[in-house]
Amino acid sequence: MKKNITDNIYWFLFLPLGILLLGACQSSPPVDFSTQIKPILNNKCITCHGGVKKSGGFSLLFKNEAFAKTESGVPAIIPGDAAGSEMIKRLHEEDPELRMPYEKPKLTGEEIDLLTRWIDEGAKWGQHWAYSLPEKVDVPKINMKASLSPGTTSGFIKNEIDHFILSRLNEKELQPNPSAEKNIIARRLSLDIVGIPPSQELLQRFENDQLSYEGLVDTLFNQKTYGEKWATWWLDLARYADSKGYEKDLARTIWRYRDWVIGAFNRDLPYDQFTKEQLAGDLLPDPSPDQLIATAFHRNTMNNDEGGTDDEEYRVATVIDRLNTTFEVWQSTTMGCVQCHSHPYDPFKHEEYYKLMAFFNNSRDEDTPGESPVLKFYSPPQQKSVDRILNWAKKYGDEETFATYKNFLQFTEPVYKSHFYKEINNGSYDDHASVVLWDKGNCIIENGYTNNASFVYLNFRSHYDGTKIIIREKGSGGPIIGEFIINKQKQNTTARFPIKKTERQNDIYIETHNTNSKKEANLMNLYWVAFIPDLPGKDQPEWNSINSNLMEALNWNTPTVPIMVENPNHMKRTTQLFDRGSWMSKTDTVEPGTPESLNVWNTDWPENRLGLAEWIVDKKNPLTARTLVNRVWHQIYGRGLVSTVEDIGSQSDAPSHPAMLDWLSLRFMNEHKWSVKKLIKEIVMAGTYRQSSESTPEMYEIDSENELYARGPRIRLGAEQIRDQALAVAGLLSEKMYGPGVMPPQPDGVWQTVYSDAQWVESKGEDRYRRGVYTFLKRTSPYPSFLTFDAGSREVATIRRTVTNTPLQALVTLNDPVYLETAYHLAKNNRVPNDVEKSIAQSYKNATFKEISPNRLKALKTLYSTSLTEFNKNSEALKLFIQFEEKPTAELSALTIVANAIMNLDEFLTKV
Repeated sequence: MKKNITDNIYWFLFLPLGILLLGACQSSPPVDFSTQIKPILNNKCITCHGGVKKSGGFSLLFKNEAFAKTESGVPAIIPGDAAGSEMIKRLHEEDPELRMPYEKPKLTGEEIDLLTRWIDEGAKWGQHWAYSLPEKVDVPKINMKASLSPGTTSGFIKNEIDHFILSRLNEKELQPNPSAEKNIIARRLSLDIVGIPPSQELLQRFENDQLSYEGLVDTLFNQKTYGEKWATWWLDLARYADSKGYEKDLARTIWRYRDWVIGAFNRDLPYDQFTKEQLAGDLLPDPSPDQLIATAFHRNTMNNDEGGTDDEEYRVATVIDRLNTTFEVWQSTTMGCVQCHSHPYDPFKHEEYYKLMAFFNNSRDEDTPGESPVLKFYSPPQQKSVDRILNWAKKYGDEETFATYKNFLQFTEPVYKSHFYKEINNGSYDDHASVVLWDKGNCIIENGYTNNASFVYLNFRSHYDGTKIIIREKGSGGPIIGEFIINKQKQNTTARFPIKKTERQNDIYIETHNTNSKKEANLMNLYWVAFIPDLPGKDQPEWNSINSNLMEALNWNTPTVPIMVENPNHMKRTTQLFDRGSWMSKTDTVEPGTPESLNVWNTDWPENRLGLAEWIVDKKNPLTARTLVNRVWHQIYGRGLVSTVEDIGSQSDAPSHPAMLDWLSLRFMNEHKWSVKKLIKEIVMAGTYRQSSESTPEMYEIDSENELYARGPRIRLGAEQIRDQALAVAGLLSEKMYGPGVMPPQPDGVWQTVYSDAQWVESKGEDRYRRGVYTFLKRTSPYPSFLTFDAGSREVATIRRTVTNTPLQALVTLNDPVYLETAYHLAKNNRVPNDVEKSIAQSYKNATFKEISPNRLKALKTLYSTSLTEFNKNSEALKLFIQFEEKPTAELSALTIVANAIMNLDEFLTKV
């Protein structure tokens, strides 16, 4: 009896424990492929079993490959049977020749357990979070009573962003910082929205409650300086520069694209349209000049003018750059490695790279020195004449004829450029994009299309009178379709000559004859040949006059900007796979297409760059909105919600606030209608943004990178901003916008040009004090102070500037002529006669937007006294230091030293 009672007692004691253990086992969540399995495979397995290598015929990159039979004849993974899966067996092997990973440390017990559980649970193949569409997200509800500090919490919350942030802070038992002081938040806002500090008048209105916080935000957004600030960020992505790059690095006139970006931000062009115009503005219906200028995004690629280079090689290099840049900029995806093999970590196949390349492979630019095609900008009288021609074509011709003449007058395409001419005899191709022909010289335009034209258009320079040109079909024995005489022309000339009308594609054979020339003398330089349909209305009395206007227009020398233009069908290129990424080893032909792992292609989209742009901004694309939101957040906070802003693939860092990233992305597309201004406003209106940036040792230890956002952003300003701010607080910053790049002071000898006599000619007047976005950028020799503060040379897209802290930076702000001049004007503008302390305090406040502390005032006054003594002793030093005044005083020079010190303080160089 006692035994039974005892047994029952034990039974009742152990029953609850058993139930608890059973419940714990049953409630254990299933293994998640994306967050638990994929990181192990990427870090430990995929280097040997992925896109680059498939050791043993086993790959873990794609689902079908992972479950396929290996070289052994059986799959390495058998879903539901971990014990029978060769993969798991190899992880447990003790023999180092058999154990996986091969020649690497054994996986941890936890990693092996996860992989085992995953297979036993059916080896469900998941998708990396970034490749899944963001789904509707509920904003977290914050329980004020349960919050750590209800009073602080209620004052902190300003919009939905704060709910996401506070929810995470509550998990970590952290409290948000209180709001920053008005003067601090006004400076922060202004630096983030327009890139320079606010005016004193705007600050006073805000501090005196004459302007609300939202009113201050809107006022800043309405300033044109907003576009200048945010354009600087986009120009990094666009690899914008004022030179072509490579060895010669000659100047390029592309500043109108920079101005287009500034204007697009200022008018808040929706991001989807912003994308389409840059990737394919030329393919939009009846594109405007602005939309054509926008396509210069992809004409920022480098161009190699060096002699002896293969133009096709560098044209292909340009196409590859455009593909890689497009995916880096819009998709946060590193596609470069897929040129040679399938992506080692992400679901992008080698063949898909070339399908994407096909979208970019059909543009007219061909690595020529003239950078054709270029959009022409006519003067008002010239434009009047051009309009007369176009009105004629519209009145007497059809839409196709009108479009042909409009395009030819806007950017002179399509033409057959000479660097693709074949079988050059008695002549040669020179490095200035022309074929040189002698007496009895000849060359062939392969598969040319005469377009049923009555005239051939030639762009040439001729060195002799009386040179006969004969044009034939097929070859030297083919039928003659044109025969005419050209005379000496010292300058490049576009002229037209009658030919026999034909409408077929054939080789076009061109030969030259001049018995009066010396042997092997250059008769002519032939740059391009074109065939365009006849101008309609030939039976009208003004037809000859219109034709005369046409030839005049084709010979005008106008300002230009490089743009993208698509090949017509008769010039369409074929795209082939490159074996191991080599452009010289071409294999299978491919058609345009997009990766299977992303959104589905809509068959209504055209298979060109415009269709690709539509695919990118389709709301079903999982990467576009996330990429933009993440990068805007990074610009404001100094880190992205995904800290690896250049990559949100499976090797990226996990999002700090994944739900908020998706919520903002959906809101950006749907509620904000792709408005970047509205996105930025939502971020800066949050209580999270308004917090003080001050930290404590305890807070720093818990969250050194401010990943939880328990404090406001504290970031060293960018290269251009540091200089712009110095000019602004000194009262020197010019408000002039747009136009060619300027050349502010820089040390002598920085530019050393070899192939031209180009020099850094220091700008005069207000151009000397313009914002950094307008500074001329030569790729092989960027502006030195910008380079020191982490700006790049923009050979390729700069997704994120690395922020460094070096002694060279202090040497720049202490010694660069720009910073000495701004310090002088800061001191001069804030000098209070006979009151050194007030002069110093006022300079400090105008520079940092803060009242000076007694300790700082004392230290700076000591610096003033020491400097004043030195300048009084050495008048020569006075003249050398202050070169901005004819008769500098020792007092103002000493105040300049103090102002220079103020402008080197952390609170001046940092957004706090």
